[in-house]
Amino acid sequence: MTRTKSAYHHGDLRQALLTAAEIELGEKGLEGFTLRGVARRAGVSHAAPAHHFKDTAAMLTALATVAAERLTQSLEKYRALATEDASDRIVASGIGYIAFALENPALFKLLFGSERPDSDDPRLVEQAARAFHILTGDIAELRGADPMTEEEGMLDTAALWSAVHGIASLLIADRMRFLKPMLTRDRNATLARLIRRTIPR
Repeated sequence: MTRTKSAYHHGDLRQALLTAAEIELGEKGLEGFTLRGVARRAGVSHAAPAHHFKDTAAMLTALATVAAERLTQSLEKYRALATEDASDRIVASGIGYIAFALENPALFKLLFGSERPDSDDPRLVEQAARAFHILTGDIAELRGADPMTEEEGMLDTAALWSAVHGIASLLIADRMRFLKPMLTRDRNATLARLIRRTIPR
């Protein structure tokens, strides 16, 4: 009990619960995810999560927000390494997207494959919009216009996002084993070659 009170007193309880929730999600999946399991993993009473999360959906929404933030950070990290060429930045962003998915498979599935988080939550919407803006911004530079203002631009956006998301999903599911030799030799270079094949011309 001392540990619980100490964590709450110092304002660390929420973060401790989110850290435990991420581990719980990775090990148990959505099917086995419970607030009690998270509390037990965090070393606090089963009632402790109620201080910050009213129910399981609220905790998963907060965790999905963490996922969106982490996705944005990965996009920005890889994009910062690209040249000034718009297509190079698109490739770099795509590598960042896939890197996030491979390094955070449970969060990736939660963010894009689950209806349990509240998709209308303001913080989640804001963070997801930041990631989407990076994608549309890169395409805008390539096309010379905002892609979301015309049908062709919207289709370009959907095609590129679908391709990169599909690559990530297939790699997580280990469905592209034939690429393993190339990915093992140089993952980012292989992903770059793959993503370039999807960039709108």
